[in-house]
Amino acid sequence: MLNALFIVLIVCSFMAYFYFKTKQFRSTLPIQKKWYKAKAGVALGLFVIFFGLNTFIVQDTLVGYLVGIVFVIIGFMEAYFSFKRAKHEGKFVQQEYELNRQ
Repeated sequence: MLNALFIVLIVCSFMAYFYFKTKQFRSTLPIQKKWYKAKAGVALGLFVIFFGLNTFIVQDTLVGYLVGIVFVIIGFMEAYFSFKRAKHEGKFVQQEYELNRQ
């Protein structure tokens, strides 16, 4: 049951990553591109976290636990720093849109 939940979360976070990367490539404004890149980084970090947590369940060995711990740590760092970037750049997206609207 828990394994199925992590699989759903892995797929959803990958879809969010793909969505934000597509939005990044289609965007024309520089700050908006960075904002979507940071949001994609959050989704990628969540993907790695969920993958690491799923590894704890699937691989019931010491190596599986070590790999899971590494994935969770790396995923948390990526999600945290990308979230901080997205929060900072999100302040300027509306301002940039207003300046370039004319």
